[in-house]
Amino acid sequence: MGKSRRNIEVKARCSDLDAVRARAVRLGAIDSGVIRQRDTFFGASRARLKLRESAEGPAELISYLRPDVSAARGSDYVIAPVGRPAEVREALEHALGIVCTVTKTRQLFLLRATRIHLDEVEGLGSFVELETVVDGQSDAEAHAELASIATALALEESAFVAVPYADLLRLDPPSNGLSCS
Repeated sequence: MGKSRRNIEVKARCSDLDAVRARAVRLGAIDSGVIRQRDTFFGASRARLKLRESAEGPAELISYLRPDVSAARGSDYVIAPVGRPAEVREALEHALGIVCTVTKTRQLFLLRATRIHLDEVEGLGSFVELETVVDGQSDAEAHAELASIATALALEESAFVAVPYADLLRLDPPSNGLSCS
């Protein structure tokens, strides 16, 4: 198995990505560009499993375990590069079935060990996702960094979301016809 990694993360609905973007820049976050992603989720039983395809880079197969709570939580994940994503998607669909496909445009900022994602998710709207990588620091230190950045970005705890975008699409399908099986 590939090397498991860990981060502490939180996701929040956001009605004003421009304001959060401005705060991130004032904090000294580095703008790492805009990424268009398609995440295809498969019916895995032990962990969540998605194939991430990006117009700006290589595809990746990502398996992750994390509790469905709205507060900041740990996420253990494994990433494997994928050279032929269409064929891998077809094989995984055949074996596990597709649960949902999520399409989003993400602006990525980097600040210390934290990735700040400003996401526009098709059918769901705008979100901010923070992921603080646990590498050379304790979970407590990563939680503290994430909490500090969430506060500086003025993220409201009442806007925190417990589940991945795929579950939001499945549990509360938008009225535009997008949904997941």
